[in-house]
Amino acid sequence: MKLLKILLVFFIFTGASFAGINVEYQYDGKTYQGYYLEVNKSSPLIFMVHDWDGITDYEIKRTEMLNKLGYSVFVIDMFGKGVKPVTLDEKRALTGALYKNRMKMRGILNAAIDKAKSIGANVKSAAFMGYCFGGAVVLELARSGADFKSFITFHGGLATPPKQDYSKTKGEILVFHGSADKAVKIEDFANLVKELEKYHIKHEMITYSGAPHAFTVFGSKRYREDADKKSWKRFTEYLKEIFSL
Repeated sequence: MKLLKILLVFFIFTGASFAGINVEYQYDGKTYQGYYLEVNKSSPLIFMVHDWDGITDYEIKRTEMLNKLGYSVFVIDMFGKGVKPVTLDEKRALTGALYKNRMKMRGILNAAIDKAKSIGANVKSAAFMGYCFGGAVVLELARSGADFKSFITFHGGLATPPKQDYSKTKGEILVFHGSADKAVKIEDFANLVKELEKYHIKHEMITYSGAPHAFTVFGSKRYREDADKKSWKRFTEYLKEIFSL
């Protein structure tokens, strides 16, 4: 009993988890640290990409919510082990550098996918999701031709970079967007619809009235409970559909 109490204190004060593990992978000589929470080796896998804050309690909370529904989750770190941006300038610098170097963005994603394979995650039955910056990253992977069931974005960047298109996209696209989002233009939403139709990519795109950018982030001024709950409900229903659960 005394040992159990000591362990409980350790986990509380270190923020460690009984179920989740930190996973490290490398790209171009740099170490990245993601987070993996497993149900079992055969359970469907969700890759999650963080917003411009990096991996925080928000992503861990969403991971736990998905885990309770029967999904293993691999949270991908795009910034590097120990990199925790605080100021707006730091966040803009980190995301801006990746927006300017799309090959690096894809390289980090593929390194994370390889790591997931190496630890036995069910990569053959997987989907990608992302928040804000992470949503834009997920669509980058979709355009690369990566073979996954679906690419899902919550209030993510929707503009297609110059000289890119969805001609190689293999999975479905699911978009949750706030109509009051001032960071991501509604014109980008409309243009994405046209692009996906052009290349016959199966998609579902939903807008929520009055919802600003980052409307799913608990506790923030931008949080909109109605839009968050509706988008999460549709998201989880959709996952059951694509994984035939």
